[in-house]
Amino acid sequence: METEIARTDTPEATGAAVKRAVDLLSRGEVVALPTETVYGLAGDATNADAVAKIFEAKERPLFDPLIVHVRGKGVLDEVAAVPEAVSGVVSALTENFWPGPLTVVLPKKDVIPDIVTAGLGTVAVRCSGHPVMKKVVREFGRPLAAPSANRFGRISPTSHGAVMNELEGRIPLVVDGGACACGLESTIVSVEPGEKKAVIRVMRNGPVTPEELKKYGKVEQAAREEEGGGDGLEAPGQLISHYAPGTPLRLLEGPDDFRPEEGKRYALLSYRGQEKDGYVGLTEFAKVGVLSPGSGKLPEAAVRFFYILRELDESGVDEIVAEPVPMRGLGYAIMDRLKRAASG
Repeated sequence: METEIARTDTPEATGAAVKRAVDLLSRGEVVALPTETVYGLAGDATNADAVAKIFEAKERPLFDPLIVHVRGKGVLDEVAAVPEAVSGVVSALTENFWPGPLTVVLPKKDVIPDIVTAGLGTVAVRCSGHPVMKKVVREFGRPLAAPSANRFGRISPTSHGAVMNELEGRIPLVVDGGACACGLESTIVSVEPGEKKAVIRVMRNGPVTPEELKKYGKVEQAAREEEGGGDGLEAPGQLISHYAPGTPLRLLEGPDDFRPEEGKRYALLSYRGQEKDGYVGLTEFAKVGVLSPGSGKLPEAAVRFFYILRELDESGVDEIVAEPVPMRGLGYAIMDRLKRAASG
């Protein structure tokens, strides 16, 4: 299969790219589309055969559910049922974070096939803020299932080139919408009734931080993540081994954790790239990738994370060692991805 690239650098090109994507989706095909988080591999969420093509292209196990993209808060009830006990909190979350990088897990409706949700009675729903994805979902007129546009467990793509590296020859179309603004997959939450206020369970950390969510309920981290056959998975993105480069990655707790082995070539994934942090001078690294040069800014680190990780993975070293980042704000999401990458 030849993979076509559709540009969006002019209004005319964008219109043609959207039309081409919608045409393929209407025929039950899958296409790679940009979102503000990472590129997604989209298919008609109401068509089980189309969704099966997503799993096939990604080599994704069928026990791992997918996120469903809708065109707005007003059509949420087309794919999900919002329990009355938490309707106020769900409404507040979608009002304040949609369109955007927040996914909400809710009881699913029958229009969504079981293959999308891995047989679960819930569906993970999101409304993307990327202008291309918004146009495609609106013009297609039906919800789209769209996990990240990469092979299962690999580094998520934040550019059309990264998608081509992963899926060229496996899918018919990649829509080039430029680099992703957030760079990390969406935050996934569920909402449950609580004694005094609703409980917002963070099932995957992402661009919407726990600090931002606290305004709307009591925030708790999901109790477990699964490693093997998927027993107990409640949402997409919960597997322990995920987002992994092909090169082994080791996450350090501190500089004293690292002792280089003679003859091995190492790359460093550094937060700030500063000598005083104690990591850059640990050995003569073959390559150093810096997430946020200088003072260190977590939003910049998040945007650059998968790009830098992919760059180090392609550098030909024997092992990547990674510095920790501060556990605040977006640091929770970055550390989440690092821990999963180190488990690969």
